[in-house]
Amino acid sequence: MTGDRKKEPRTRIQVVVVGDAGVGKSSMILAIATDSFAEGVPHVLPPTRLPTDFYPDCVPLSIYDSSSRPEDKSKLDMELKKADVVVLTYACDQPETLTRLSSYWLPELRRLKLNLPVIVVGCKLDLRDVCQPSLEEMMAPLMQKFREIETCIECSAAKQIQVAEVFYYAQKAVLYPTAPLLDQETQTLKPRCARALKRIFILCDRDRDGSLSDAELNDFQVKCFNAPLQPPEIVGVKKVVSEKLAEGVNENGLTLTGFLYLHALFIERGRLETTWTVLKKFGYNEEICLRDDVLSSPSYKRSPDQSIELTEKALDYLKGVFTAFDKDGDGALRPAELEDIFSTAPSNPWDSPMYKDTMETNSVGGITLNGFISQWELMTLLEPQKSSASLVYLGYPGDTLTAFQLTRRRKYDQKKQRLQRGVIQCFVFGPRKSGKSAILDALIGRPYIDSYEPTKGDRCAVNKIGIAGGTTKTLVMREISEDSVSAFLENKEALAPCNVAAFVYDSSSEESLKRAAELLEQVAVHGECFGYEVPCVLIAAKDDEESNPSCITNSARICTTMGLETPIPVSLKLGDNNNLFRRIVEAAQRPHLSIPETEVGKSTKQHRHQIQRSVGFAILGATLIVGGITLYRFYNMRKLQSSS
Repeated sequence: MTGDRKKEPRTRIQVVVVGDAGVGKSSMILAIATDSFAEGVPHVLPPTRLPTDFYPDCVPLSIYDSSSRPEDKSKLDMELKKADVVVLTYACDQPETLTRLSSYWLPELRRLKLNLPVIVVGCKLDLRDVCQPSLEEMMAPLMQKFREIETCIECSAAKQIQVAEVFYYAQKAVLYPTAPLLDQETQTLKPRCARALKRIFILCDRDRDGSLSDAELNDFQVKCFNAPLQPPEIVGVKKVVSEKLAEGVNENGLTLTGFLYLHALFIERGRLETTWTVLKKFGYNEEICLRDDVLSSPSYKRSPDQSIELTEKALDYLKGVFTAFDKDGDGALRPAELEDIFSTAPSNPWDSPMYKDTMETNSVGGITLNGFISQWELMTLLEPQKSSASLVYLGYPGDTLTAFQLTRRRKYDQKKQRLQRGVIQCFVFGPRKSGKSAILDALIGRPYIDSYEPTKGDRCAVNKIGIAGGTTKTLVMREISEDSVSAFLENKEALAPCNVAAFVYDSSSEESLKRAAELLEQVAVHGECFGYEVPCVLIAAKDDEESNPSCITNSARICTTMGLETPIPVSLKLGDNNNLFRRIVEAAQRPHLSIPETEVGKSTKQHRHQIQRSVGFAILGATLIVGGITLYRFYNMRKLQSSS
């Protein structure tokens, strides 16, 4: 999806012709360029360009001849690295040149790691010994060993036999490559190709009955090839499928299985352009990903303290998707059901490590509706373009711009004294073994685990939280490991996406509280310095253990000094979270409160206040002076008027 490299449409194709000396490379190139055969051709021809309209696809070919002399090896390597396709030649009347393909040329191309299609061409067909085995017999072992070979063909420059076909196949190998479509080892469609064709099938299956009726099949044909299918042709297509694959056709028409089988058949018979035409008509590029113009990803220009959220329309659509794919109606998606949802996309967008262990599941690992919707909201928050692309692959109706909305800037939220967004992001700080991971696990309903395992990198958890008034908010908690805090805060805008910060400490450890207080100070100073102050809460974890009296005293002092609410005690081991998540959301909802004040911040505010007072006095003085001058002028004018 987003992240995959997108290629520009081809404006030309570069063909490099290689092979042993004297096999007929130059004569073949000259024959295609001049439509004639010449004796005594140069050792190496200059680059030859075929006109745009030479072949139906109207993409010009640039053909590069090559020398096989050792002293020209470096130049040949350079040309090969710029090539789109290789035409590898041998002479039909020189068996040793055929042997050299497997002993030297093909291994050499692999050594260069070119990853290019290869067209094997037997030149001098007119001199071929009639007793030689057929082309198919000679090439079958070679093609089995070297899967990069797309096509094998023989030609004769002297007799003008199949020379044009050589370069047609070269062009075709580039425009309609086999590699993205077919697994050569298993001779089956590659997963990404099958996923794309499944999406196309679903889009064409307008009545959603799981098969393409004659009318739907005809519409598909017109869309892709600008020509209708006649009734006998439709019958013929279904007959071909049903004879080989009974489940490929049912009483309603061509099934998905039959549709995929047809394309595998086209590819097997060398009609790759058929499948590629279908893919391109439905917006796919050479990597079998949807083109940018089809994805139409939102490109919101936003400030660092704004975020993108799903609209009600998108959320309703996703709830419908959940219901449709929850085949057993148990209120949760099993792995197979989730895979089915994303089976029309190049891959599952949640396979990325950042989405591991982030959402609510039931006791057997099925994703609940809350977990499913929350995960979409998390992806939209972190990677809005991936979220947009995923909606398109699922078949979201209409423009994806209707699926997203931009939140208000946090500075306006603070001015209005109310957070106006549905997805709230909480950054979780704290020393090792303080209980941060246990809090994230509790958010998504996971049982408490007594053993300690340090979190590697950042981790997120997300779930729906009910608040006053019967409404819900989506809470995203992002755990930031103690070791990464300093590097994290090197970014001036590190706290911009944060709506509330939580600082966790082990309530039985004075050292843990001390470290949490240091982290709180760091974060608070950073917010004061760069204008991204956030509400903060302290969490006294492990409340089931014997409390440390100094922790109670010191935590109260810290809260009083910095202007924070008293710490929230929790015991996740005993299952008591003390309404922690609702209280975090409520703290975020009041963005003007619970903002810690540091000594640095107080000094800065005091200095700013003094400057404002000085400026105020200066303005007042200037106003009085201006007023006095105005009154004096008015008095003089009245005096002059009275004397006259």
